[in-house]
Amino acid sequence: MSVTTTTHLNFRGAARDALDFYQSVFGGRAVAVTYKDAGDVRNENEADWVMWGEVVGDNGFHVMAYDVPSQLPWNQGENPFFVSVRGDDADEISALWQRLAEGSTVVRPLEAAQWAPLYGMLTDRFGVTWVLDVTAPYNG
Repeated sequence: MSVTTTTHLNFRGAARDALDFYQSVFGGRAVAVTYKDAGDVRNENEADWVMWGEVVGDNGFHVMAYDVPSQLPWNQGENPFFVSVRGDDADEISALWQRLAEGSTVVRPLEAAQWAPLYGMLTDRFGVTWVLDVTAPYNG
């Protein structure tokens, strides 16, 4: 069992450009899943925005990014990033969630999601927003 933490950057319509830029700087592989790819288009103008993306380099660099949809609040100066905790063991992620949730505000409960066996988001008592999930293979 193991977990990793990754900086998860939040944008509004610029995630793909940011991922492409970071890949040009650090190298590696970029993946971007749009809201259209995931079948979760709520605003046609945002269908090609990034719902989930990452750059992973052979040198250890790893950053994730997405475009915050317009129906959710977003201010670049207030919530520009999340800390993502990923693992492949549901029991381990659930235990971490339980401990981290003490004194936190749950944004999205830890539960099955369309893209992951478990996914949840919370903001801890220090104002840091965490995303915890169990990894699932992406075949894109």
